[in-house]
Amino acid sequence: MINLLRKKFRYNYINATIIIAVINVAVFVLTKFFPTLKFYLSLNPRAVIDYHMYWQLLTCTFVHANFLHLFLNMFGLISFGMYVEKSLGSKEYILFIFICAIFSNALSLAFFVIGGWWNTLLMGASGIVFSILFAFAVIFPTVRVSIYGIIPVPAPVCVILFALIELGCQFFGISGGIAHMTHLFGFLGAWLYFPIRLGVSPIRIWIEASKH
Repeated sequence: MINLLRKKFRYNYINATIIIAVINVAVFVLTKFFPTLKFYLSLNPRAVIDYHMYWQLLTCTFVHANFLHLFLNMFGLISFGMYVEKSLGSKEYILFIFICAIFSNALSLAFFVIGGWWNTLLMGASGIVFSILFAFAVIFPTVRVSIYGIIPVPAPVCVILFALIELGCQFFGISGGIAHMTHLFGFLGAWLYFPIRLGVSPIRIWIEASKH
């Protein structure tokens, strides 16, 4: 079973990061011409549970509320995703993205249902952007990343700081329309992916990197 889970793909590179970004932009344009499309593609707990619109667990990743929302997510996707894709190969990278997207969105759905937020609309690629950031920190643990373009810190420290920020915002009710738990679930999905699929311990890599 473990061998099946860890079966390697033949390496290839097709620049899937740009393709995914183009799909996001195309969906954004389509929702401007057809506004109701946003409600069919975004994740709504009642639509999924009562009306079996299960595709929303994936399609909500490609929907964005406004241009700034789209721009920030695509900036993060391209900034880190291209490096992660080149390291993993496009097939592994695509599998990683789709699994982390469905995982983070499914946990978000459960979180909304438990909290009674039935009319919530979850949309945006930030869940996979956080997963990609986590992957970047595992693959390139000594590379420094600038937090908000100001403070350069090692990539693993960036992940830890963002996790603490997201937890703090969630705990203190600082929302601003941002799905903080989805971001955290994105981190969690990536964390599980590395040992289960790739046989890699992120914590062990970060500890080793901190010694150099």
